[in-house]
Amino acid sequence: MALSDETVVDVAVIGAGFGGLGAALSLAERGASVALYEALNYPGGCASTFTRKKVRFESGATLFSGFAKGALFDRWIKAHKMAVDVRTLDPIVELRTDGYSLAIPPDRARFLARLEAEPGAPVAALRAFFAKQKQIADALWQLFDDDTLLPPLHLHSFARHALRSPAYLPILPFLGKPLGAVLRDYGLADFAPLRLFLDGVCQITVQTSAEEAEAPFAFSTLDYYFRGTAHVHGGVGVLAWEMARAVERLGGQLRFADRVDRLVRTGEIWEIHSRKGVVRARALCMNTLPGAAARLLGAPCTAQERLEKQETRVQDGWGAAMLYRVVPPGNLAGPEACHLELIADRSAPFMEGNHLFCSIAAGDEARAPDGGRPVTISTHVPLSKLRAMPPEKQGEYMQMVQDRMRATLAALAPELEGCTLEMPGSPRTFERFTLRENGAVGGVPRRAGLTNYEGLFDGTIAPNAWLVGDSVFPGQSTLATAVGGRRVAERIARALGGAISRGDSPGISGTNTSSAGRPPGASAKSV
Repeated sequence: MALSDETVVDVAVIGAGFGGLGAALSLAERGASVALYEALNYPGGCASTFTRKKVRFESGATLFSGFAKGALFDRWIKAHKMAVDVRTLDPIVELRTDGYSLAIPPDRARFLARLEAEPGAPVAALRAFFAKQKQIADALWQLFDDDTLLPPLHLHSFARHALRSPAYLPILPFLGKPLGAVLRDYGLADFAPLRLFLDGVCQITVQTSAEEAEAPFAFSTLDYYFRGTAHVHGGVGVLAWEMARAVERLGGQLRFADRVDRLVRTGEIWEIHSRKGVVRARALCMNTLPGAAARLLGAPCTAQERLEKQETRVQDGWGAAMLYRVVPPGNLAGPEACHLELIADRSAPFMEGNHLFCSIAAGDEARAPDGGRPVTISTHVPLSKLRAMPPEKQGEYMQMVQDRMRATLAALAPELEGCTLEMPGSPRTFERFTLRENGAVGGVPRRAGLTNYEGLFDGTIAPNAWLVGDSVFPGQSTLATAVGGRRVAERIARALGGAISRGDSPGISGTNTSSAGRPPGASAKSV
């Protein structure tokens, strides 16, 4: 039975990106009745898998982590018996620039040995730097991965923090400090192989250069490669669908192809008005950009100023220029999935076609006719620069960027030439299909400063309404947004009180009696 106007669910989750999926699944595990909304007819948001011309492409060129034994996605997959085939990558990424390549293995020790083998490598400094990086990353990943610790909502969490305080102390000297300054402190600023790697990984994770990146965030994100980065066979959309169906199996309602138009606060209840009707909910979880959340909430929004400030930070960040290609199967040496990171000019900013990230499908996935290999290629474009142009100039600018992308590909990745299909994409494409204003991707760049930690203690954005997604702590990537979704689920469960049975997450603490609809078909609309 579908939800009716009289039905009151515990939580309405708006947006089925990985932040919304993580929140919805965590709440359903706790016994909450959940209605999960998505404007598209498939889940995943900016990290989805779409079909165009009978080819399944990743929406964005990116890495997916959190699949190591005991990591978040690994736990969810096992707890809910998800039909997800995860394949470890080795190497994870091959970094290429003119006359130089660096293959990045899936563990820190092998990578450090690779750097130490470089001519003139400052071995002692490298070992000291990575020892400190591991120490801080271990502390922060344990902190981020425990939804009961941040923010500290009760005495038990305070007590646990007190016990962990020795692990936190090494972080304090680095708070707010740029990674570039840390590299100079260690005498590593001029060691080109490390700097090239750091600039690349920081650009695709914390969304800024190594010089500007806030050191603790950068230290933790450097571990992204070493904590279960893997390839989801069939595309990351398979994982997104399995998470959505897990929500449904726990009694949740999937409302796909159902865009939310208006939110109305009536007494203690939220009314969610969408193209398919009205649902009433005790709480809201909004997987949107801050500006969109503020507009939908309207007058009940109690955090208008804070959301506007955060939206400004998002819009000072990045959009993406894209190329979607299908490469003949004979062009690539092996069948394994892989990633390439290409830098045309290492002295120039890592954007606008100078820096590319390429995600290549595995050869046995049947994601394209005739055995072709889908490839998703992206580069950063500054949204502020794009917004400053009149519309007619924006098209010219995007054409210039995409031509530069093609030149970089021809010079550094000849195996991706001779494509049988190529489709361009732009920030406008992302805006159209993900409803993200101006096509913003990647959330808030984590530049040096203490503003990165504001989200630790933020309260609700309206009565019983919370925000999740890449603009919310801990930030960017599918894994980080899913972690953020789980953190917010903990807060919602506590706010709703005894009506939700608290269980260990992930794991099924019980089910509810709310009616659940059937999932839409797995075929995705095109981008």
